[in-house]
Amino acid sequence: MKPLTERKTEWEKQVLNPTLIRFPERKNPFNTSSGIEIEPIYLPPYPDPDYEDKLGFPGEYPFTRGVQPTMYRGRFWTMRQYAGFGTAVESNQRYKFLLAQGQTGLSVAFDLPTQIGYDADDLMALGEVGKVGVSIPSLRDMQILLDDIPLDKVSISMTINAPAAILLAMVIAVGKQQGVPMSKLRGTIQNDILKEYIARGTYIFPPRPSMRLITDIFGFCAREVPHWNTISVSGYHIREAGSTAVQEIAFTLADGITYVQAAIDAGLDVDQFADQISFFFNAHNNFLEEIAKFRAARRLWAKIMRERFGAKNPKSWQLRFHTQTAGSTLTAQQPENNVVRVALQALAAVLGGTQSLHTNGRDEALALPTAEAAQIALRTQQIIAYESGVGDTIDPLAGSFYIEHLTHELENRAAAYIKIIDDMGGMLTAIETGYVQREIQEAAYQFQRALEGKQEIVVGVNKFEQENEKLSIEMMKLDPTMEEAQRAHLAELRAARDNGKVAELRTRLAQTAVSRENLMPLIIACVEHDVTLGEICHTLREVWGEYQPNIDL
Repeated sequence: MKPLTERKTEWEKQVLNPTLIRFPERKNPFNTSSGIEIEPIYLPPYPDPDYEDKLGFPGEYPFTRGVQPTMYRGRFWTMRQYAGFGTAVESNQRYKFLLAQGQTGLSVAFDLPTQIGYDADDLMALGEVGKVGVSIPSLRDMQILLDDIPLDKVSISMTINAPAAILLAMVIAVGKQQGVPMSKLRGTIQNDILKEYIARGTYIFPPRPSMRLITDIFGFCAREVPHWNTISVSGYHIREAGSTAVQEIAFTLADGITYVQAAIDAGLDVDQFADQISFFFNAHNNFLEEIAKFRAARRLWAKIMRERFGAKNPKSWQLRFHTQTAGSTLTAQQPENNVVRVALQALAAVLGGTQSLHTNGRDEALALPTAEAAQIALRTQQIIAYESGVGDTIDPLAGSFYIEHLTHELENRAAAYIKIIDDMGGMLTAIETGYVQREIQEAAYQFQRALEGKQEIVVGVNKFEQENEKLSIEMMKLDPTMEEAQRAHLAELRAARDNGKVAELRTRLAQTAVSRENLMPLIIACVEHDVTLGEICHTLREVWGEYQPNIDL
């Protein structure tokens, strides 16, 4: 291996191009307030070949220091606030508000009926329409949701899993109407069904047909929608269920391994789809451990993709991820304290090298965030980006003995978990036998015991409590007539559409579901002819059945 100083010279030739710097108009955009020039990267002051090899350079294997050579010196992370409530009209207004405040990407929250494949007029949806996200049962709703939002300029992230193919089809259809071809669409669908069986519960179909839907999306997007992230493998919900940082890395990457293997088994070449896989992590309270967690996950995934799956394209080795601050750490008591928690968690995500970030609202332990709370959350990111200086050099905490120790330990302990899962026969077996669920439950139980025993402190909850506390913030209230209006909207759609065509498409969908043909083109045709999300899901339920969890786990 070449000496480190020589490698640095070669690396700098790639990244010091003025056009790659986020403020090219400034003569020297990277100085401290005292005028000290900030180097693009800092290296260890002592010779240790093994250490240097693990640390490496940003944009180079094993990506410990980041997936892009310039990281935030080139451009900041995408500020992508997760939002959605009520009807498409109301959510569209919130998106426009956030974009006007400087948000740089959309993140759509769907209501519970949409997430589990029911239309707003289904009996199963009663009382839940628009409550925890936006109701999108049809293409017409998606058209309203994305009204005046240019899909060739704004990337769309959607937290949707079991019906992910349907919501993606709707975005593709809206793009066509806007004159934006599939090849230019940018965004992400979560599409991570395994963590639904583990931690979240918004599943519809059994694991095997669910995996078939996912690999159909992989294959279709590799050919037709190359800039779309076809899956966002989520550790966020695993952490929210009570896992440790080690478990979050391990179970998330084990899910990722399962998806990659399923796509290979379906006949796809790993380098054909791997660069469209993204990840979604939690930013929790232990500030330095969280920074190390992101670095360890990057390094471990790079090794998995190169050594286990034989991927040859460096882009296939890169773990690109979105981060959300930890909802489970927010408190209903003294909710103003949540602003501080969110700021620390967001800073950990940035110092850990996230590609995009959502910051929670201070009021989310009580209700959906108000516009004011959402604005404060976005301003938190903007202050970190534009005022703190933490993005002026790449991976600024690298070389800290503590950070490097934590990174090493997290990687090794997560790898040990992955070996246990491999020895069991893989993640599907580990989920079906309840191993993963039990590990998370035990971690959550131990934390709760520590909280009750005050070995863990949550300010305002088990220490520094406030007697006779009065709520000092205004909570968001939803329109109580919204659900009825959404049902009426669907009745009008069903009366106006070509129901003969709808019946024909549903028959074809059922037939295709038992074949090996890719389902995506037919699902796009269905949504374009106003077949609703619930009707598509019911058709597939009739063929594949529904997942029934093992209640004895």
